[in-house]
Amino acid sequence: MHIPDGVLSLEALGATAALSLTGISTALRRLRVGLPRRTVPLMGLAAAFLFAAQMLNFPVAGGTSGHLLGAVLAGVLLGPSAAVVAMTAVLVVQCLLFADGGVLALGANVFNLALVAVLGGYAVYRILLRLLPGRRGFLIAVAFGSWCSTILASLSCAAELAWSGVVSWGLAFPAMASVHMLIGLGEAVITTLVIAAVLRTRPDLVPLGRAPASPPRSGLVAAYGLALTIGLLLFGLPLASSRPDGFERVAVALGFLTRPSEPSLLSPPMADYQVPGIGSAAVATCAAGVVGTVIVFTLACGLAAALSPRSRTEKPAAGAGV
Repeated sequence: MHIPDGVLSLEALGATAALSLTGISTALRRLRVGLPRRTVPLMGLAAAFLFAAQMLNFPVAGGTSGHLLGAVLAGVLLGPSAAVVAMTAVLVVQCLLFADGGVLALGANVFNLALVAVLGGYAVYRILLRLLPGRRGFLIAVAFGSWCSTILASLSCAAELAWSGVVSWGLAFPAMASVHMLIGLGEAVITTLVIAAVLRTRPDLVPLGRAPASPPRSGLVAAYGLALTIGLLLFGLPLASSRPDGFERVAVALGFLTRPSEPSLLSPPMADYQVPGIGSAAVATCAAGVVGTVIVFTLACGLAAALSPRSRTEKPAAGAGV
């Protein structure tokens, strides 16, 4: 659902950029007064996992593919403010290094995927969490919130397309909603499985979990998690679907990406997730995935460390609503 340059109007680009800056600034201010030091490596790990997972497309009906967005996954584990910052770090790296999403459209992509998806999906999750008690209710809330996060992001994208005069709302709404309802099912399943696994292995990281008597250091967990993330990426890339994703499928069906693309403001060093100078396309993609994962991990850790001085008193759980 990464919008390229040359699609949205200047009005839509300006408005979404302003809203994104406001949302990110608010998230950063909240983290400055509420981010525990122990969350720093976990925030980097979450961002790295989101980056890697978004490279692994899974097939859905009609010759379309989707990938994990991870908005509610990050929200549950880190809290909404940290999730917004982590998702923004992923989107910035995807845009500037891999040409995944336009530079001018970065504000729109951050608004849709880091604000609407994270905050909207997390709000649905929190509402259901109050209504459905117990572990089963918690997992249902995670699943439905994840599904809703994908739908909400797609509807926000459809509204921007309609506002820009690219395609009417009457066409954009059903096209984007229908395909992303299917993609959202994969989002819900993957997110729930990951959260369930975390609940079993690191229950102190989720709201309903019980902290173990001697929890492992978060830095050690992040190191192992980063190695596992890279391993899953290298294993999964050869199996990833090459079908167009939901946005691309809608764009082709409605004909608004057939126009000549505008020249890019920069030349990303690893455009289309290919490390230059490597003869094999598969190896070049794997190398780009590893490089991007490490960069996102480092960037998110650096941001979290800057927001969380060592002298700050730590809080007990990262997922409790930072």
